[in-house]
Parts: sequence; C-alpha cells; structure tokens
Amino acid sequence: MRNTKAFKDAVALTLTELARLGVTVRPGAVADIIEANTREVAARLRIQERSAWRYFDAAALADSIARQHKEFEASSDSAGVGVAPMPPVDNPELALVLAGVPDSLAQTGGDLYAVIINVAVNAWMAGHIHGEDGCEGCEGSRGPSGHDWNDRMKQITALSPDITTWFDRDRWTAALHDSGFSIERR
Repeated sequence: MRNTKAFKDAVALTLTELARLGVTVRPGAVADIIEANTREVAARLRIQERSAWRYFDAAALADSIARQHKEFEASSDSAGVGVAPMPPVDNPELALVLAGVPDSLAQTGGDLYAVIINVAVNAWMAGHIHGEDGCEGCEGSRGPSGHDWNDRMKQITALSPDITTWFDRDRWTAALHDSGFSIERR
C-alpha cells in the first residue's frame, strides 16, 4: 500500500493541510495513520484497499489530527504532564551524559535507539535528583542518606568532566565523528 502513488499523494496532501493548520507531525506518523484508516475502511465496508481511497479526505484527516494534537497539548499543560525536570544546561552530570554518547554509539555498533534510551534515562534521573529539593512528594522516599543535589554535583565535579567540551556543539560533533558514526538527514 505504501508504495502506491495514491498513498504517497495522501500523505503529502495531509501534511500540507496540517502545515496550513500550523501543526507539525512526523511524516511517518501521518503515513501510519493513513494506512490504518484505509485498512479499517476497507475492512468495514468489505472492499479492497485500493477502493477505499475514494473515501479519503486529507483536509478532514488533518483537522482530526490537529484537534487531537491540540487537545493533548491542552490536557498536558494543565496537568503538568510531559514537563520533565531537567538539570541546568551547565550541569556537570549532563556533561557526562553528553560525553557518553559517542562512546555509547561505538559500543553499541551504532544502535541509535539504545543510545537515546541511555541518554533519556540518565538525563531524567539527573533532572529528578535535581528537582527533588522542590518535590513535595519526594521527602518520604529519599531513604536515610537522602539526596543532596549540591553534594552530588561536588562529587561529579571532582571527576573533572570537561564541561566546556561537551557543551560546545562543534567539539561534540567532532567526538561523534571520531567514534566512527555520524547522524545525517536523509
């Protein structure tokens, strides 16, 4: 289905309509939605998938996606969902996380998924530990040793991470290329 002209045109039209509505969605996500919807229409009407295209309306689909996108944003903003605590940008722990990316790419053989998971988990942990001082619900869960963020930063700083290296985009990119990998847009 995805290799047909009708499918490619449907994705392009839907992305154009979404752009007109001011909503940005990954093209692959739009393609997944169109494929699922087309198959569902064909199954419910008991027709072939290629016949289901006559029921496709890019503007209506874009409106539906945009409405769902805006509803999600509104519900997330009001509930505080999706606002992960992040450490300050000049945080030495974040520098260590960034420094590990090129090495992690080399160790995993370029498995970008594994690298992203590693970065996300470590950044989340760093942010959570940093945010616990202001987290009213975290007081009882700290255990006897507690979480002293300032002490943690002193310990990490004692490891002497080269913070300026890992927050300099050009130097980080050079280290990434030294690992034998690079990230290129298709």
